[in-house]
Amino acid sequence: MQRRHVFVLLAGAALVVARRASAAEPSNADAAAGIRVALERGANAAVAALGRPDGFLGNPQVRIPLPGHLEDAAKMLRLTGQQRRVDELVTAMNRAAEAAVPEAKSLLVGAVKSLTVSDARAIVTGGDDSVTRFFAQKTRAPLAERFYPIVKRHTDRVDLAGRYNALAGQGAQLGLVRGDAETVERYVTGKALDGLYFMIGEEEKKIRRDPIATGSAILSRAFAR
Repeated sequence: MQRRHVFVLLAGAALVVARRASAAEPSNADAAAGIRVALERGANAAVAALGRPDGFLGNPQVRIPLPGHLEDAAKMLRLTGQQRRVDELVTAMNRAAEAAVPEAKSLLVGAVKSLTVSDARAIVTGGDDSVTRFFAQKTRAPLAERFYPIVKRHTDRVDLAGRYNALAGQGAQLGLVRGDAETVERYVTGKALDGLYFMIGEEEKKIRRDPIATGSAILSRAFAR
């Protein structure tokens, strides 16, 4: 009888522990809801920070410089008194990125809506940059198509953009310039996307570091460690 009593107590204790563990672990629904909140917050914060005057130009973390292979050409222009023209190109590149970023919002929101439960669980367990990687995988290619014509309109206004393309084209023929660096438009488009995902990543770090500070109980449960 005493042995049976001990067994019942142990079974009851095990059930309590199991229930507590289950409560600590977010359900599939909680994980999906929490991740959607995180994605929306990260996307909105990134677009708001970058899609405004000086969003790129005034932020050294994402400011778009001349590509490395054109720095020598820029130095020569500066030596011949054309510093202003170099500055105009750098400013135009960053202004183009700032103008393009608001176009990202609808696609980012669409990616949030397409989130599946398996996506959510993968994000929760996928490492500290899994939100950012999710966005990049879902939206980078279509966003590049949207950004490109906006970037082109802005860079076309600056005469030095033509000089950039001429120099980069010569470099491409010699095999010195490849991919997105072949034209100023493709270069800026790529850098604008890099900046966007970087800022989403910064927001993701904040949420993961202190989900309670966001004021969202769903986020707190989804990112509980």
